[in-house]
Amino acid sequence: MARADSKTTVLEDGLRYKSKVSGSPFKAAASFGTATMSCYLCGKHRTRSLMKTRKLLGRAQAVCSPSCKEMDAAIAAG
Repeated sequence: MARADSKTTVLEDGLRYKSKVSGSPFKAAASFGTATMSCYLCGKHRTRSLMKTRKLLGRAQAVCSPSCKEMDAAIAAG
């Protein structure tokens, strides 16, 4: 299968994209409670205040609180 032609090129300064917005959509927050983390179970980013730690596979992992389904329903409703 042939590879599609790339519409981007590497510029002399090393940058590849001219139209891409710089930075990350997950900006660092000034306060610890408003920082985001991804849920270990569903992978969605939530603020730390909406998560809890749960022991999974022998380690403490951040997961949605009370559950991923209830969190999605609450966000959809509100």
